[in-house]
Amino acid sequence: MPKEAVLYISIALYAVMILVVGLVSARKSKSMADFTVGGRKAGAWMSAFSYGTTYFSAVMFIGYAGSTGWKYGLWGVLPGIGNAIIGSLFAWLMLARRTRETTRRLEIKSMPQFFHIRFQSMPMKLFSVAVIFIFLLPYSASVYKGLTSVCSVLLGVNEQLCMIIIAVAAAAIVILGGYIAMLKADFIQGIIMIIGVSLLIFFTVRSQQVGGITAGIAAISERTASLNLTAFDHVGLWATILMTSFGTWGLPQMIHKYYGIRDNKEVRRGTIISTLFALLIAGGGYFIGSLSHLFFSELPQGGRDYLIPNMLLESQLPTILLGVVLVLLIAASVSTLASITITASSTLTMDFVQTKIRPNMSSTHAAIFTKVLCGIFVGLSYLIANTNTPILDMMSYSWGILSGSFLAPYLLTLYWKGINRAGAWAGMIGGFLIALPPVICKLFCPTVPLGAFGPLADMGAHFACVSMILSFALCFVVSKIAVAAKWKSSSPNPGFYETTAAREG
Repeated sequence: MPKEAVLYISIALYAVMILVVGLVSARKSKSMADFTVGGRKAGAWMSAFSYGTTYFSAVMFIGYAGSTGWKYGLWGVLPGIGNAIIGSLFAWLMLARRTRETTRRLEIKSMPQFFHIRFQSMPMKLFSVAVIFIFLLPYSASVYKGLTSVCSVLLGVNEQLCMIIIAVAAAAIVILGGYIAMLKADFIQGIIMIIGVSLLIFFTVRSQQVGGITAGIAAISERTASLNLTAFDHVGLWATILMTSFGTWGLPQMIHKYYGIRDNKEVRRGTIISTLFALLIAGGGYFIGSLSHLFFSELPQGGRDYLIPNMLLESQLPTILLGVVLVLLIAASVSTLASITITASSTLTMDFVQTKIRPNMSSTHAAIFTKVLCGIFVGLSYLIANTNTPILDMMSYSWGILSGSFLAPYLLTLYWKGINRAGAWAGMIGGFLIALPPVICKLFCPTVPLGAFGPLADMGAHFACVSMILSFALCFVVSKIAVAAKWKSSSPNPGFYETTAAREG
């Protein structure tokens, strides 16, 4: 059977699977609670797979794995290890249980609600809504771009058609079934990813260019040494590791996965499952990317975003495996896109429309309105994806702004009762402003340099790390100052930490 036929059949089978999951789940997604947290009955496997499939999309396989492997050689595997240890294991250990208990006790369904109830600040809630909806858009757009390069290289089809296929698949999940459909789809897609990555590692290592694991590592080690990496290069590498690993702790679509876990036993099981999943998927993906110099002496046409797709062709993978890999990347991307879309759209509905515009909107009508917003969000992401912005830049801008704004006040709230509204505002606004310069430069002055680091617009990961670190300092210092100065914004909210705490009105 011709290669193109196998690939199109693979896509068709995947599309049917997604449609069936969406239709089956549609009856169980009537209210906002159903649409956003699925009744809070998710088990360990579904929660962990949903976390992992949201974490890793074609953006990781294509954008990050290819770029870091080309730039850093064998050192490029470190982000994958960091994603597994910091972004999965430590994240679940530190955040999952406390987030689950707090959001269940206070019936919280979004991060803006979390901040509103803890700090009693409507402006903080609205600021959070705006940041989440606006800056999840470039993240969503990067998912489109990550997959279109694969489809255009493997199938030779128009990139616009690829983006439309992805958009329709994601819309089918979120509009038909919401959170419940997403969990079921993520579980199936997680299994596809495990099989696909395992086969991809096996055949890539066995390819003529690599020549086996021992010879491949020896060859890429030699190539890595010839890259003559500087101190600035290693700073960039570690910025990428920290942003893609520690940065996930403040991403609302990742935190949201903890809300619906059934109990603490499932949290403990989910921690192990999530870590092993990340170790295979991220570790394997970045390892493949680190071998890119064994396949190419110079960048292929299209740049770094086209390294991995062309490696797949150069590896001469069996046709059936190409179909599996293509479905793997589509599944990973659709899962991430669906999660981002639900988070952004449900947040805008619950925390802005129902709060400020139509406070008497019923839960059923809110769910319908959110589904409409999901369609709009997918369309806006498609438009942004058509801009000439590399995948890596889109991701770093989005993660930097979101994590810089939310990570410190969210984590400190879980572990330190001393944080107050003044400190949270300082950390949130400070982190946002510190992460913003690369975005501004990209829009208005993309060639402005920052010394030996190169163009400021390319330093999203660097600024993201600085914003996260300084945001913690601002939260702590300003909270202490507010208490000492007896500001009104320093008043505690002990009810937030008590079982009988008042719910959001």
